[in-house]
Amino acid sequence: MAKTKPNANAGRRPARAARSRAEASTAATSARRTPAAAAQSAPTKQAVVIGLLQREGGATLADLVAATGWLPHSTRAALTRLRQAGHVLDKSKGEAGAVYRIVPARAARSRKAA
Repeated sequence: MAKTKPNANAGRRPARAARSRAEASTAATSARRTPAAAAQSAPTKQAVVIGLLQREGGATLADLVAATGWLPHSTRAALTRLRQAGHVLDKSKGEAGAVYRIVPARAARSRKAA
């Protein structure tokens, strides 16, 4: 019996085909978003939440959960993050539960004044 050479490439993945520079630059250009394309994309969930909170009647937790698809605890955490970002949120009791709304900065309530 003749000895065989061990296969040095055994177990390796095949090498990928090299792309030309023209193909690479075309792929990179198409991957970038133009400002017009960004404006046409769907609004972020945070933007949806802010829009609901800026309505005249505000939004209940159920409204926010339905609009975002988040769980209630995640939605409350997002409200906390908005507070940390500088938005002034007002929470009041309504017939459907707690109603949250964004209050303009000039009409913000002071907790110490009470």
